[in-house]
Amino acid sequence: MSLDAATHERIASLLKAHRVVLFMKGQRQQPMCGFSAAVVRTLDELLPGYHAVNVLDDPLMREGIKAFGQWPTIPQLYVDGDLVGGADIIQQMYGNGQLHQLLGLLQPDRTPPDIAITEKAAQAIRQGMAGAEADVLHLEIDSGYNAHFKLAAVGENDIVTQAAGLEVHVDLASAERAHGVAIDWVSTVQGEGLRLTFPEAPVLRSIDVEDVQQRLVDGSITLVDVRPAAARSQFAPLPQARLLENEGYGPLSELPRETPLAFICQRGISSRRVAERFARRGFTQVHNVDGGMEAWVARYKNV
Repeated sequence: MSLDAATHERIASLLKAHRVVLFMKGQRQQPMCGFSAAVVRTLDELLPGYHAVNVLDDPLMREGIKAFGQWPTIPQLYVDGDLVGGADIIQQMYGNGQLHQLLGLLQPDRTPPDIAITEKAAQAIRQGMAGAEADVLHLEIDSGYNAHFKLAAVGENDIVTQAAGLEVHVDLASAERAHGVAIDWVSTVQGEGLRLTFPEAPVLRSIDVEDVQQRLVDGSITLVDVRPAAARSQFAPLPQARLLENEGYGPLSELPRETPLAFICQRGISSRRVAERFARRGFTQVHNVDGGMEAWVARYKNV
């Protein structure tokens, strides 16, 4: 199909108006194909907002976007006006951290999750794996904490953990949700099966910039700036802040679990996700800075 000038201009205007644009089948809340749903799940893991275009509502847009980027299938993801690719490419880039880099986010934490499997559950899993020599055990946990095991080939970006003598493979999105999960074999009126018990929801406190400032003065809190270098170039990090990008998750994770921590980013969005990760890993005094560095600069730029 040739691309008419009017449709070309509509697409170009969308890409100019929005940094991240997903052309998909259906809406974010209700994708109408599995490939679109997979990309939405991936982007929702990383971004609080992006622009989605339902090509099913507009046949000209549906065919026009294929001609625009010379890409034959949908969904298609564009970042900064450039075509990134479709579902398979997005999944691969998410798993190896390239998508995080493209979106200006910190590289993901690939620390293997700590999980606990009872011997009874482990025995049942081994029985289920009997004869499947070519496959390994995968645990997938979606954003609603619905979990299932499957036997599949080793993935290029798998994160591998060990429990009860079993090797368990998880994808990047499942790794953080799997941390602290307890897996048992139980008998109920509905029958027998595996039961996964997840840790209680982490306790995360909000803190405003005035409170952070006071606690930095008296030395009663550790401030962690989670922004990548590109974002720190707009607002320089506070001199007292530790930089997550420079240190990585390891050194911070080794702090005593009672250490008061405050996480800050540009607006308080990505820092919340990082703060929740530390809270899930047992830190008991975790704070997210409301409004991030934008709030800090607005409050203290003339002080």
